[in-house]
Amino acid sequence: MSNILTRIVSGAVFLIIILAALLLNRFLFAAVLLFVMVVMLHEFFTITMDNRFMVPRILAFLSAIALFVATFLICSEGISARWLAVAILPLLAMMCSSIHFLTKENFSSFAFLYAGLVYIALPLAGSNLVVFEGGEFNGLPLLCFLALIWASDVGAYAFGISFGQKPGRKKLCPSISPKKSWVGFWGGFFTTILVGVILGITGLFKYPLIHCVILSAIMNVAAVYGDLFESQWKRCYDVKDSGNIMPGHGGLLDRFDSAVVSIPAGVIYLLSVGLI
Repeated sequence: MSNILTRIVSGAVFLIIILAALLLNRFLFAAVLLFVMVVMLHEFFTITMDNRFMVPRILAFLSAIALFVATFLICSEGISARWLAVAILPLLAMMCSSIHFLTKENFSSFAFLYAGLVYIALPLAGSNLVVFEGGEFNGLPLLCFLALIWASDVGAYAFGISFGQKPGRKKLCPSISPKKSWVGFWGGFFTTILVGVILGITGLFKYPLIHCVILSAIMNVAAVYGDLFESQWKRCYDVKDSGNIMPGHGGLLDRFDSAVVSIPAGVIYLLSVGLI
């Protein structure tokens, strides 16, 4: 009971912070997303590199922060996209620092710095494309994105636990996540579609209904892959949780593993059909 209560309280606090960031104002949104990004990068780097390469790691953090801030200002203030070049400067410095910090034996580990920037920093910086339209902040679309991701997770868990653990039921990817089943996948898939339709009908999604359905399907599949991808990293390094910042839940990478794949997939779809 103590662990369940801890999870409920921790999850409620997390939800309140996310809601406040998306519904109050753009600066709170930027502050919360920057914090989330830095913590997720720290968790990823700690899993893959322990405490090595601190100077290059700091430069990677600076590059990620510069990328987010530049994207935020481009979308909110309309500054020139040329300012994205600022994010390249610490990245170049990080590359140059490899001469002083690396040996033949640990050179391959340095690649995790680049992997973290692509895996975490780029998707979170791209979330600015969802919350700004014509320079005006509106966090509701990103909140709807998160609702689809949560629907995928809750639906997969509910159907998987209820019907997917019976003998003979095929597992989705047993080598990475033994408990995930195809029953759970399809349960999450149809739950996500249902939530997407509701968001479209109620007007929370400002897209035609057919696009709400397609968007929901794409984001569901991407969310599943995002979850499995992070599970694969943790299994490779024998780690149960990415961190302990959320008591009872683990780290922020555990909570946003689906989002860092699903949100970019949704943004790419909406861009491709001209809806953002």
